[in-house]
Amino acid sequence: MSIFDGLEQIVETDYPLAKCTWYGLGGTADYFARPKTVEQLKQIVQRCNENDIPIYVMGAGSNLLISDDGLRAAVIKLETEKFAQTQFDPPEGGLTAWAGAELAKLVLTCVKKGLSGIEALTGIPGSVGGAVKMNAGGNFGDIGAAVETVTLMDSQGNIFEKSKPELMFDYRCTNITAKFILNAQLKLAPADPEQIMRTVKEIWIYKKNNQPLNTKNSGCIFKNPRGGSAGALIDRAGLKGLQIGGAVVSEKHANFIIAQKNCKSRDVMRLTDAIKERVKEQFGIELELEIEIWN
Repeated sequence: MSIFDGLEQIVETDYPLAKCTWYGLGGTADYFARPKTVEQLKQIVQRCNENDIPIYVMGAGSNLLISDDGLRAAVIKLETEKFAQTQFDPPEGGLTAWAGAELAKLVLTCVKKGLSGIEALTGIPGSVGGAVKMNAGGNFGDIGAAVETVTLMDSQGNIFEKSKPELMFDYRCTNITAKFILNAQLKLAPADPEQIMRTVKEIWIYKKNNQPLNTKNSGCIFKNPRGGSAGALIDRAGLKGLQIGGAVVSEKHANFIIAQKNCKSRDVMRLTDAIKERVKEQFGIELELEIEIWN
């Protein structure tokens, strides 16, 4: 009997992970699962636990670099209809967004409904689950400001909630340690759709002018050091255009690494190491990765 007997329709083997990430890089996963219900998710987790199979949880793959060697593990992606749904509560300005809901679409839906609170996330790719996990945001704000409650599932399949003030959101991090974010309840405020759309357009124009949007990248590679800018430090270190293999530091924004033709994950990793070393040498600052690396 196979490990995932009875779950073959939602679990694939030797799955090429490169097609799931914005970088388009990385090897295969031993198992790749797309559960359609919370019960199926519990079953997958249980089988993995029983067979000592490590579990990785994938969002939209926009902030992720996967090893060329792939993963001897199960990768679980919450993207089916159940996990991509959103429910609005108009009188209260509330929104429940499940982990697989696409952030960009959700921002525009809120604009149309005249609900303000997440327009600062304009131009940030990814899923709601991943955005909450890392408190996604930018110069204009972050998602944590709108999150009231999250529904979580631990590595044993137990489901529970955490709400503010128990929830803590900081720069690109939270105190959420549970394996799975199932959904998040957001607090939004009624506002003029036209005014919200103006804000969205302003943010989009800013990003279009300052970021290499039409390239294969994974967003900002490094977190900004306290009171500073990682991109500015990398630029001052003279690293724009630095290339290792098929990976190159963007000329437009130094905190972006672009994957060119024939790029490998190892090229990106070597380039991040080179950047960290040079910035440490010149400025005495240890840059911290913002992207996740699975290897």
